[in-house]
Amino acid sequence: MMKNEEKKNRNLGGRPPKIDPAVHRYSISLTAEENARFLTLFETSGMHVMAHFITACVFQKGIKTVKIDKATMDYYMRLTSFYSQFRAVGVNYNQVVKILYQKFSERKASAFLYKLEKQTAEFAVLSQKIISLTEEFEEKHLKKES
Repeated sequence: MMKNEEKKNRNLGGRPPKIDPAVHRYSISLTAEENARFLTLFETSGMHVMAHFITACVFQKGIKTVKIDKATMDYYMRLTSFYSQFRAVGVNYNQVVKILYQKFSERKASAFLYKLEKQTAEFAVLSQKIISLTEEFEEKHLKKES
């Protein structure tokens, strides 16, 4: 009798059994229009498991919908990339000024700095245009109407 109990208690490996497994299943039928609406709701919920989505709907746990605007995301990604480049230009600017004063006479360095200053002024004007375009974009597309 001892051997039967040992066989039952022996670890066979695998996943441990759940305490309260979900074994009750239900089936529903949807029309094509209802199914399309259901799939749209599922996709906008951001959930990855359809069973969890259905359970949330049935028990009214609240469904979170996330809408992603591709144009806004693209604009944001490009703006982030531009900001990185803008910072790199600032670092390079500091390095160029140091090198000019180290390698050239003060007169030659001043001449080069004058050219650099003109380019910097154009860059500042461009930055202001980008800031105004971003503010305009935010006003038109990102601000929620109350």
